[in-house]
Amino acid sequence: MRPGLVAEVSADRAVDRGGVFRHPLRFMRLRLDMEAEDVPPFGAGPAAAAG
Repeated sequence: MRPGLVAEVSADRAVDRGGVFRHPLRFMRLRLDMEAEDVPPFGAGPAAAAG
């Protein structure tokens, strides 16, 4: 698979006791100003702010 589009999503890292994410990802918008190569690999980017 070769990524072609970049999408901005809203995510919550809350996990229930069974290990399942409690809240789904929410699509925010397509980032037509970015290429897939501009996005760091999952887990390699800056940490999200707490709160």
